[in-house]
Amino acid sequence: MKLYNIKITFLSVLALAALASCSNDDDMNTEPAPMATDFSGTYSQADHMGRPGINTVLSFDMMGQASVKDEFNVTIPSEMGKFQVGFEARLEQYHDVYADLLGFPREDINYEPNILGLDATTLTTVLASDALDVAPNMPTSYFNGTQVLTGRNLEDDIIDISLILLFGGETGDRFNGQPLGDGRNLPILVSDGASLTATLSTSFPYLGTPN
Repeated sequence: MKLYNIKITFLSVLALAALASCSNDDDMNTEPAPMATDFSGTYSQADHMGRPGINTVLSFDMMGQASVKDEFNVTIPSEMGKFQVGFEARLEQYHDVYADLLGFPREDINYEPNILGLDATTLTTVLASDALDVAPNMPTSYFNGTQVLTGRNLEDDIIDISLILLFGGETGDRFNGQPLGDGRNLPILVSDGASLTATLSTSFPYLGTPN
């Protein structure tokens, strides 16, 4: 009788172990139920990045306070026209600084219309609205010599293009380190000296091999 009880008990333990094992396997293979995304709460805009570097380089108020950069970041594009005056003042100020450093009259180093033929007021009006333009029926390019702000390729050198528009003048290389004939050179303002070195992937998220 004791032997019979031992057999029944042993078989019961095996059955329970098998049942537990099957239960665990089912748990491991069952996909978790999708969780609903909670979009409740209050959100606020904190940054703009349609045209990288523009806010960093040009945001300026007449008192020289950096807080205008924060204001720019939280302003919607349709209301960004108010920054144009400060953008133009900063652009002219940069040219004045280099004139002073070189010992030239400021009127000789003023901003001159760029490779797109845009004067200071027109250029800063365009740049003040920090929204990336898209032209569906044209080649996508920040600037490729023909297309201008029709979008943005991953390989576009955004900073160099921006510097050329700001400091390059009619030929695009106005401040490119040219010798002045007295042992001095003009500053290099049309390039940041950095270039794309990675080969980008052709699939999302299009990241290149780390350097």
